[in-house]
Formats: sequence, C-alpha cells, structure tokens
Amino acid sequence: MARIEQDNDRLNLGAKKFNMWIFIFTSFMLFAALTSGFIVYSGGSGHGLNVIMPTSFLYSTIVIALSSGTLFLASRAAKASQFDKQKLYLWITLGLGLAFFALQVYACYVLTYKMQIYFTDPNASRSFVYVFIGAHLLHIFAAVLLLINTLIGTYRKNPQIKNLFKMEMTSIFWHFLDIIWIYLYVFLLLNHN
Repeated sequence: MARIEQDNDRLNLGAKKFNMWIFIFTSFMLFAALTSGFIVYSGGSGHGLNVIMPTSFLYSTIVIALSSGTLFLASRAAKASQFDKQKLYLWITLGLGLAFFALQVYACYVLTYKMQIYFTDPNASRSFVYVFIGAHLLHIFAAVLLLINTLIGTYRKNPQIKNLFKMEMTSIFWHFLDIIWIYLYVFLLLNHN
C-alpha cells in the first residue's frame, strides 16, 4: 500500500513540475513580447529612453544574484539532509528576495519623484520601464510565496521526497527570475540612450 502511495506521489509531482515549466515558458514569452514591443516603439525617431537607470537597479541585480547562490546552497543542504543549513539558507534567500523587492520599489520612487519620469509619460519607452519592473515584481511576489511555502515545509518536516521536490520547484522558478532580471537590466542599460 505504501508503495502505491509513493508511486502516486511521484506521478503527481511530475505533473506539477510540467506545469511549472509551462508557466516558465509563458512568462518567458511575456517578457520577450514586452521587450520586442519596446524595440519596435523606440525604433521611431524621438522615442528613445533617454534616461540613466537608477543605481538601485545595479544593487538589486547583485542582491538577486546572491539570492540564487544562497538558494543553490539550500538545495545542496536539502539533498545532503542537512535541514538546519537548508532552513538557514532559505531564510537568507527570503531576506535577499525581500531586499530585491524593496530596491525595485525604491528604483520606481527614484524614477518617479527624483527623475520626474512617470508611468503615463508621453514617451512610451519610459512607460515600458515601469511595465518591465511591475511584471517582474509580480513574478517575484509569487516566487517569495513559493519560497515561504518551501520554508514552512521544512519546519513541518515533510517527507524527504516532498522536501526535495519543493526545493527543486522553488529553485527552477527563482533562478529563472534571476536570469530574467539580469536580461531586463542589461536590456535597459543597452537601450538607455
């Protein structure tokens, strides 16, 4: 009976992992469409971004890269059944994820109140910056919830197969968002003039 339950768990986990990959693919297509729209719009004369990106974008890029490292260490600790280390690295990753979120919100503050660049700017290239940040922060919010769920699972002492599965799902999504942000940041730096 226990063997049948284990096989059913594996089948259910496989379907959930497939759903995660579908979600990642659709998110990738969303960001590809947004950046393509930016390129098409800014190709016209007078539609350039013409703004220097706030330095908080650089800091947030460093923070999210560090969070990917700590999440990798949490995954490695989970595979080695070192649950205290796993919890520690998950807490650090959560803190870094929240710091990333705060730095992004601060960047929006700088853009709006210090640089006088608004979401409803007549130059839609500048509005795209807010759309990029907003879409990415929405994904980060979902990733933080997924990370919290994984962290709660470690305190509930879930079976190891579920613990590793949650770590894998969280890692896939988190690393994807890390790559997307680095892509967006480099994209904005290359198109700021």
